[in-house]
Formats: sequence, C-alpha cells, structure tokens
Amino acid sequence: MRSIFLAGIMSFAVALLLGPLTIGILRRIKAGQSIRKEGPKSHAVKAGTPTMGGVVILLGATVATLFFAEPMSADALYLLLAFIGFALIGLGDDFIKVVAKRSLGLKARHKLIAQVVISLLVAVYALNASPLGPHIMIPFASNVLALPPLLFVAISLVTIIGSANAVNITDGLDGLAAGSTAISAAVMSAISFGLGHPDAAVFAAALSGACLGFSWYNAHPAQVIMGDTGSLALGGALGTLAVLTGTHLVLLIVGGLFVIETLSVMLQVTYFRLTHGKRIFRMSPIHHHFELSGWAEPQIVTRFWVVALLLGLAGLLAVNWG
Repeated sequence: MRSIFLAGIMSFAVALLLGPLTIGILRRIKAGQSIRKEGPKSHAVKAGTPTMGGVVILLGATVATLFFAEPMSADALYLLLAFIGFALIGLGDDFIKVVAKRSLGLKARHKLIAQVVISLLVAVYALNASPLGPHIMIPFASNVLALPPLLFVAISLVTIIGSANAVNITDGLDGLAAGSTAISAAVMSAISFGLGHPDAAVFAAALSGACLGFSWYNAHPAQVIMGDTGSLALGGALGTLAVLTGTHLVLLIVGGLFVIETLSVMLQVTYFRLTHGKRIFRMSPIHHHFELSGWAEPQIVTRFWVVALLLGLAGLLAVNWG
C-alpha cells in the first residue's frame, strides 16, 4: 500500500519538475499547436501553445513505476509496453504534424495497425496470465463472465483501442483530459489493489500523479498541451489496466466521461448523415457544445471533473470485492 502512494507522489514530483524544461524544449523546436478552423473561434488564442507535453506524463509515470513496482514484474512490463507504445504512436503523429509541418500526420491505417499490434500483445498476455482464465467481471454482480479465448482477445482489443481514442477525443479543453484521467487512474489503482494486482495499482497511481503534475502547467490558460503523445498513452494505459484486471466493463463506468464524449461524436456524425446536415449538438465532442452554449472553459472542465469523480465512485461500487 505504501509503495502505491509513494509512486503517485514521485510521479507528481517528476512531472512537476520536468514541466518547465519540457516547455522550453518544445518552444525551441517550435512545437506549437495548430488550431482546427472548424473548432470554436475562442480557441484561436491557443495557437502556438507548445504541444507534445504528454512526454512529461510519460516520464513521470514510467520512472515511478520502475522505482516502486516489483522488479521485472510481468504486469508492470506490459503496462509500460502499452503506455510507451501508444505514446510513441501519438508522438510520431504530433511530430509529423507540428514539427515537420505535414498536416495529415501519420496515416490513420498506420496508427490503427500499430494500436492493434500493441493491444494484441497485451490481450494475449492477459489471456494466459489470469488463474481464472479468460474472464470479465460483471459490474454490480458477484460473478465473472467466462469467455472463449478469441472473444476475450477481441473484447480486450476493443477496450484498449477504444479507451485510447476516447481520451484522445476528450482532450479538447485545458486540463480536461489530464484531470479526468487523474481521477479515473486513481480509481483504477484502488480497484487493481483490491483485486490483487499490486503492480497494476502502483502503475495506475503513478499515472494519476503524473497527470496531476502535468495539470499544473495544463490548467487554463495552458502553458503546454499534451497532444496525441499524452492522450493516446493515457487512454491506452487505462484500457490495459482494465484488461489485466478483468474489469473491461467496469472501465465503461469508471471512464464514463470518456464514453460520453465519444458517444456524442458518434451520435452527431450519424444524425448528420441520416438527416443530411442537421445536428444534435452545436458541436461535438460535447464539451464544445457547452462551450458554444456560453459556458466558460474552466467551468466546463470543473463540472466534467465532477462527473468523472461521480462515475469513478460508481465504478468502485460496481466491483465485486469478494
């Protein structure tokens, strides 16, 4: 238990200390954020803000995990594999778009292939690592759902890749993705520890602490933006935590805010196509809808954090601790 708290504290401190250095380097290489023309007009002032700041979270969480997890623990290694792997996908995309000035970044199929490869490695490991075999915990129930191996792998792939891209979608306002992930990761740390996965608990605590340290510089008005480097890594890490602990369905509750953000995009696109141009929301993801409705950015972020916290508490209640 002590190592879990210490991992969170260390990752927070590392992220906090590395922030100014990282921001300075990103400014020197001219890694400034470009703003989508179709986005809210108020975001024009964010143009040029250093991006790829997710490396701060990556370093903070990785250092703390290596320091406090059991040496060469398989759980810790696969969590770091997914975390670093998804970060590298995002870093490549950010670098091509921002530094190399090629607006399209990595091709979508290349990003997807890389995500599938990483997720498949994690899923196969989880398939063989659990003494219960391929299983998924049913929220608010006292039993688990045994699955055929191939179905377990398929659901695990969807969980990791879906989580990575859901956090990526949520990362649109200063502090939103970092703060929400800090909450979800802290909850996943408690769940991992309670279910007998101490190294996963250490990693999740480190992830939460690093997000809090990064938030010091990402708070509105942001001095640095995490970019795909951070958002894909955070989502991939949350999904991997769920797969290794058999809490795929519980993550839908714990990370419910990310689910809501993703569903808002899916609903908007589907309705737009079916009605030939009509919209449900002023803009999606849904945080932009509230922005265009007159809510101030810090107000939206704080209220979304409250939602994330409530969903995290609901996730704790959904777990069978027996």
